[in-house]
Parts: sequence; C-alpha cells; structure tokens
Amino acid sequence: MCRSLLTFVRGTHTVSSRETRRLLDKSKTFHVACGVAICIFSVVHVSAHLVNVVNFSVSYSDDFPALNLARFRGEVRHKCLHILPGVTGVLLVLILFLMFTSSSYCVRLSNYEIFWYTHNLFIVFYIILMVHMVGGALKYQTNLEVHPPGCLRANQSSTEQQGKELEQGEDEERRCREEAHFQPHYPQTWLWVSGPLCLYCAERFYRYIRSCDPVTIVTVIRHPCDVIELRMLKKNFKARPGQYIVLNCPGVSSFENHPFTLTTCMHLCISLSLSVFCVCVYFVVTHCLLSNSLQCPTENKKTFGIHLRVVGDWTERFTQLLVPEPRIDLEILPMVQQRRYPKLYVDGPFGSPSEEVFNYSVSVCVAGGIGVTPFACVLHALLDGWTGFRLQRLYFVWVCREIQSFYWFAELLCAVHHKLWQENRPDYFNLKLYVSQADILQVSGMSEDKYRPLTSRLLVGRPKWKLLFDEIGKTNKHKRVGVFCCGPKGISRTLHRLCNSARSSGTTFEFNKESFS
Repeated sequence: MCRSLLTFVRGTHTVSSRETRRLLDKSKTFHVACGVAICIFSVVHVSAHLVNVVNFSVSYSDDFPALNLARFRGEVRHKCLHILPGVTGVLLVLILFLMFTSSSYCVRLSNYEIFWYTHNLFIVFYIILMVHMVGGALKYQTNLEVHPPGCLRANQSSTEQQGKELEQGEDEERRCREEAHFQPHYPQTWLWVSGPLCLYCAERFYRYIRSCDPVTIVTVIRHPCDVIELRMLKKNFKARPGQYIVLNCPGVSSFENHPFTLTTCMHLCISLSLSVFCVCVYFVVTHCLLSNSLQCPTENKKTFGIHLRVVGDWTERFTQLLVPEPRIDLEILPMVQQRRYPKLYVDGPFGSPSEEVFNYSVSVCVAGGIGVTPFACVLHALLDGWTGFRLQRLYFVWVCREIQSFYWFAELLCAVHHKLWQENRPDYFNLKLYVSQADILQVSGMSEDKYRPLTSRLLVGRPKWKLLFDEIGKTNKHKRVGVFCCGPKGISRTLHRLCNSARSSGTTFEFNKESFS
C-alpha cells in the first residue's frame, strides 16, 4: 500500500486518465484480493507439501536414496518439521492466519489495535519468507547429460522394462554412465520480493522524513454528537480538496496511525469566525510564553482541519488529551497553564476518490453521518472561489440520524448557499438534508433565521434513492454524472446498484466510494 505513490499518480492528470484514477481508487480492494489469493494458494502449497511428505515416505525409492525422507519403506518421518524449511513454513502459516483473521470487519470494529499490530507482522513474514528456501527441501538433478531420465542403471537390464525388445547395442547406449546427483534449488524468493519491498521501504522512509516534525495544534472545538474539530498548522503543507491525512499521537499509541479526511484548509485569523479568532489569540499568547523557540502564527501561514467522531478506544483517549475533563478540586489557573495539547504527527496528504468531484460537469455527493467530512473541503473550495474545475452542478445529499448532526457544517452550507445566490447561480448547488430519526420538536429546533436555507431543504425519513436518481437523470440527460458516497454500507450498496442500472434518459452514473487506502 504505497499511498504516496498512488497520490502522485493520481495528481499527474497527463499520465493517468479519469478511468485510470478510478482504478487507483480500487487499490484497497486489490490489496484485499491479493491477501485472499495468498491465503488460498498457501493452503494449496501446504497441502502439496503434506502429500509429498507421505509420498516420499510411504513410496520408498531404492533408486534415488537422496530423495527419501524415510529411512526404510513404510516409515512416515516428520523430519520436515525439524529442518529450517519446516520451522519457517509453520511460522509463515501461523503469521498468515493471524493477519487474515484479524483483518475481518468484526475484529477491526471491536478492537482496531489487534488488527493494526498483527497486520504489521508482514515485516516478519517477509524476513522468514526470504530464508524459507535456504534449507534445501526441494532438489533437482544436476547430471542430466550422463544420467538422462529413463536410462538403465548397472543393476538393471533392458529386459526388465521392454520385454527383450532392445538389442544389446541399444541396451549399452541407454545404460547410465553414473548415478544421479541432486542438489537443493538456489533461493529465488528475493528476486520477486526485493523490488516491491524496496519500493515500499523507500516510500516509508520518505513518509517518515515528511512527518517527523510535530504539527502545531491551533484550536480544538467540540461539536454536538461527540464530534471534535481539530485545526492544525504545519510548514509547507499543501493539500487539494478531498484528500486525507494520517494522524499519529504518541500520547495515545506510538505505532497506531489513523486516517482522517481534511475538512478545512484556510488562512489563519482571516477566514475564521470571531469565536475561533479568540481561541487563536489564546493559542498565540500561550505558546509564545511556553517556548521562546516556537514562532507565533502569522497571516501568511495556513491552517488545516479535520472532524473526528469519538468512536472507539483511540478516539476516546485522543479526545481526553485534547479536551480533558475539568477538575473541580483545582482553582482557576492562569491562561498559560490551562491548556497543553499533546504531541501530534501528520502524514500526508493522500489522494482519495473525492478529488474527482470537480472533474465531472455534474457530481452527486452522498454522505451518511460523519461521512460528510470528505465533501466539507469541497464546499470550502466553492466558498473560497477555487478555480480550475469543470463542475457545473453539484447535488449534495446528507443523511443523519439526529438533527444536531447538521450543526457540524450548518454555517458552511448556509454560506455556500448565500454565495451562489448572490452570484445568480441558484441551480449550481442542490442541497437535500434527511434526518432519519427525529421528532417534530427536534426538527423545529433548527428554526433560526440564519439556518432558514437548511430548514426549507430538511426532510424527515430516509431518501428514496431511485426517485432521486431518476430526477437527476431527467435533469441531466445524456451526461456523465459522478456519484460519490461516504457512509454506511447499506447506502453504498444501493447507490452502486442504481449507478449500474440502465436509464431511459441516457444519463451515465459513475460510482465512486470513499475508502481510505
């Protein structure tokens, strides 16, 4: 999984077409398919070895003693388990079993740490694989010229095989000049593994150099429904809308890395609201007093942000470090000692399917809950007047269980709506909000004047996807529409099936599913 290489290829539009980039989005699926294929062929490989152990033990060969595992006919020896190929083979099967079982969805969902640590056993797997052939369990004949297959040995005559049909001269020509000699195969595993392994190591080294400096945490904002907004500052950080980063917090786990989609990338203290500006002022005063060597933020530096939902052990511990619970027994401390953020490292950015939103003339973005994060940066790009894209119409569908979830990006949605109305482009941005579990009181709670563009587009219940796609198809006849989904599997399966179905309007829907690689 060379993420930086895939991101580079995705960004080179002259090299890769849109179809090729869509194939690159399947890199995770290809990775899983390769893993399943390795497990299947490993079972075949081990089974063949077990069959050979029985054959070379029970079918004792008097002609070729060097190939026998048994000391006498009928003995089944377990010698292979005591030599290097046998020991390394058992270890390879054990590691592969752990990696395969821990990669299941239930294990990753219940305990991500088990998946992460067992999956990194591939380093040990490759090392053992390199030495697996050193023991010389498989052998080949070295003297085929003087001992060809089917030749007659000194104690064997032609009458035994051909029923006295060969003459004496022919019998002498077919007689072996010496005994067969065997030697182990030369290890060739490194020829197949060294290339990809060197490429992966080079990328890991590049990513380590790029992410070795910790980022500066600017603000931490708590949103409804256990969502934390984190804005950071990093030198020479450049990203495109739709990309994601990988976070590493040594205070939580030194080896765990978790991907998060970028939601904001703007200038510090220019586009921020007044409340965020106050927090930025607090950050400036605090960090300048704590460290003389740390430079204070300026208007030329940019911040980037993510939204993470507190789900799982890692996010819970990370949130406790970012926003610790207040202690009642302590008095109010000075501002300098009130907030100390943990050390945080950022790797990225990396490419994702959401980058292709601007490469279609018509795009449909479907989000489920916190799955809205890949499209938040897209909306920020529209709000900031980002140019250089061919997008002419954007359909934005957001499905949430609770009405409070829409407050995560309510101001952003309203700002994009007002901007496009002022530019006399009301049909450019088509917004539909669905709340699946809500009562009338919850829906009426979003009745403020500043949220009026959202309340008029807020619907109770689940979307009727077929009717929605039929409406989009009739409005955009004979066009290629890009569908981007980030949400539960039920929504993605439904959208994928609808995109593959033919339509009378001639509209082609291309399905793109957000999946971190």
